[in-house]
Amino acid sequence: MNPETNDVNVERASKLDTATLSDALDRLGIVGQCYKIKPCDKGFRLTGRAHTLLYGPAANPPGNVGDFIDDVPPGHVVAIDAGGRDDTTIWGDILTEIAHRRGIAGTVIDGINRDVALCLELKYPVYSRESWMRTGKDRIQIEAQNVPITLGEVRVQPGDILRGDADGVVALPRQHEEAILRAAEEIEEAESHIRKAIRGGMRLDEARKQYKYHQLQTRQK
Repeated sequence: MNPETNDVNVERASKLDTATLSDALDRLGIVGQCYKIKPCDKGFRLTGRAHTLLYGPAANPPGNVGDFIDDVPPGHVVAIDAGGRDDTTIWGDILTEIAHRRGIAGTVIDGINRDVALCLELKYPVYSRESWMRTGKDRIQIEAQNVPITLGEVRVQPGDILRGDADGVVALPRQHEEAILRAAEEIEEAESHIRKAIRGGMRLDEARKQYKYHQLQTRQK
C-alpha cells in the first residue's frame, strides 16, 4: 500500500485471503475471481489499486511495450490485459527492476511474462497465465492506459482493488468494495469462531451449524 494515500480499504483487503474474498464476491453476486491468473511464486502476495493497460498486436511501425512504468503511482498494481496471449511476453526484468525500485505493489497479466528469476530474487510479485522467454517487442504494443480491461474473464477498471495470494487474484470493483470487504470480514470472523470451537472440542457439524457456515457464501438478494 502507498503510505501517502492512507487507503483504508486497500489495507483491509491486504488482511484477507483471496478465498475469503471470493466467497464474499459469490455472496454478493459479483464476478471478481480472475480465472487462470496465478503467481510466479506461491509466496507472492499483492494488494493495491489497478493501473490498467490494454495491449494489442503490434502495428507497422510498432508501438512501445513497456514505457508506461514511470507513470504508475507507488503502491498501485500494474494490471495488463493482453487478451490471454501466450506466444509473446509482456513483462521482463527491466520492468521488474524499475517497478520494485519505485514501490509498485505488483503486476497482474492476462498473458505471460519472462525473466522469472529476477522477480523471485527481488520478491516482486508477478501474476500471469504462464512464463516463457519470447520477447513482445515488435509483436505487441500498448493501446491504452487507465481504461477498463479484462483480467481472467473479469472486468477491471482503473482504481479497482486487486488482491493476490497463493490461490490467485481477485478484483474488487470500486463501487462495491465496501460491501465486499464487509462481507469478507464477516465470513472470516465466522470461520475463525468455527476453528476455535473445534479446537475446544466441538464437533465440526455442530460448529458449522452454530455459526451458519453453509450460509456464509449464499447469494444475498
